Amino acid sequence: MFLTESEQQISTEYQQQGYIIRPVADTQALAWIREQFIGLIEDALGLVSHDEPDVLLNNIHERVSVPDLNAFRLKIIRGINSIENFRSMYFRVARPYLETIVGNELAMQLRVNLSIQFPGDDSSLLPVHADTWSGDSPFEVVVWLPLVDCYGTKAMYLLPPEPAGELNREFGERAGRSSEELYQEIAHRVEWLKVNYGEVLIFNQGLPHGNRVNEEAETRWSMNCRFKGVFTPYGDKKIGEFFEPITLRAASRAGMSYSLPSL
Repeated sequence: MFLTESEQQISTEYQQQGYIIRPVADTQALAWIREQFIGLIEDALGLVSHDEPDVLLNNIHERVSVPDLNAFRLKIIRGINSIENFRSMYFRVARPYLETIVGNELAMQLRVNLSIQFPGDDSSLLPVHADTWSGDSPFEVVVWLPLVDCYGTKAMYLLPPEPAGELNREFGERAGRSSEELYQEIAHRVEWLKVNYGEVLIFNQGLPHGNRVNEEAETRWSMNCRFKGVFTPYGDKKIGEFFEPITLRAASRAGMSYSLPSL
């Protein structure tokens, strides 16, 4: 292996834990992303003046009701995905880590997703699952980027590789059980991830993960987007309809357009 010491450390950590948490690689890109969110929130709620970004985001549940939450979230999602360069900025916060874990010829999800989870709200739950269970490629990773400090039940949980492997081997024995029953069986082994604003989480979406009711006093804001190697196998989510190549190299372009001369 010709990896640098830093690359080897990141790779080992990802394989052993199923994730890495690192400072964002581009703080200017993160600040730009957060500014776009604040502008969209101002427009959606008709705000002329408001608290500091941290206070506004953490306490958005005081301005938006639970019945209005999904419509509000969808409006913000449409907004961020219509902004030119948003995905490029998103990529920049994690680029060197992705190039170490995945490679430097990448495909990126066409749309960035958003989770807003109010304190005590059970309408925004993501039951325990692995994305591969529903047909996603095991070669994908998720870049999870918070806009606020996420901790405890304000964050997400992940089942580490070793117990996840045990679960996979015994999966047939659990057929017919609900996702809640499955979670209760593994709850003592999941790891709750603490990811602060200014940090980025990259995790293996083939490991069981999800969230629970947010029992903290603040609202969670986090984005997620999938990346994979352009030339690695695809699952149900195909290139062109879900993924887009973003860093295709010159030799690959030349090779893809090459044809042997005919005699």
